[in-house]
Amino acid sequence: MRTAVASLICLGALLCTAQTTWHDPSPHTLRFVEVQPGVKLEVLDWGGHGRDVVLLAGYLTAHAYDDFAVKLSHLCHVYGITRRGFGASSRPDSGYDAERSGQDILQVIDALKLSKPVLAGHSFGGQDLNWLGAKHSDRLSGLIYLNSAEDATLNAGDYGVRPPEGESLPAALRETHPPQPISFQAYREWQLRVHGVAFPESELRQLYAVEPDGAMGRHLVPGRVRDAMFQRIQKPDYAAIRIPVLAFFATPAIISDQMKLYDAKRNDERTALRQKYVSDLAIVNRHMYDLKKGVPSARLIALPGANFYIFLSNETDLLREIELFLKSPPN
Repeated sequence: MRTAVASLICLGALLCTAQTTWHDPSPHTLRFVEVQPGVKLEVLDWGGHGRDVVLLAGYLTAHAYDDFAVKLSHLCHVYGITRRGFGASSRPDSGYDAERSGQDILQVIDALKLSKPVLAGHSFGGQDLNWLGAKHSDRLSGLIYLNSAEDATLNAGDYGVRPPEGESLPAALRETHPPQPISFQAYREWQLRVHGVAFPESELRQLYAVEPDGAMGRHLVPGRVRDAMFQRIQKPDYAAIRIPVLAFFATPAIISDQMKLYDAKRNDERTALRQKYVSDLAIVNRHMYDLKKGVPSARLIALPGANFYIFLSNETDLLREIELFLKSPPN
């Protein structure tokens, strides 16, 4: 009996140690900026010298940039903002539209005393770039779209294509959920195996609860937050942007490479994969066309085979182009 109790005590101690000894290895500092009464946003600072660049996440937190930002800090001074509703930032009942989100970002810029920073946004962060670029170009010196220049008001029919039925795609494209329960490290390994990229563990710990045994728990972002973000989606007014623009686009890999990568053997799988390729290409081509039409001077970079999380899959490409972009005279 004593041995069993002692074993349980030791096991409990080990579990507690596993949970409490993890620390965020990123060298950033952290602060909170109040943008409205009772609403604070998490702001990360990775340091650096030269021009100021502020990274905006979409459905993730600023910690998603932990690895990328460290390398980017060799080119500029890098900050990151976690939008309201996510991670350690406040989760109020309202304020999830593009205008309020843009005002939040301006409040942070003022609090940090930044003069005309460059904004870089991924995913839904592109909505912030659209609104701020059109309404407040005078407060900024450039915009960098990290696979985020898109018109979210469009639906599949607007692109003139029909995406394939998901059930017909190869199994590798249908594995969207990892086995449960799972540790943070195992989840990252699953991401690498299935998607080719993995979030920093610091990001996962912002998005998911930590169970008593150290395993990943439930997703922490309330569904109401995402719903509210989509309720007032606005069509981008690219023509109103008056500052330099750099935009990266993840374009589909050539179809022969996809056939090999996803091991498409059956005829229905190969047909669905071709249909997906045509659909994906039409969508990204429309996004590129719309941006170039509105901002003829914009530099557009297409990266075939890049992951949606382009700052994870194509880090070297992004750093090279951003360095050139930052060397141009600020407005």
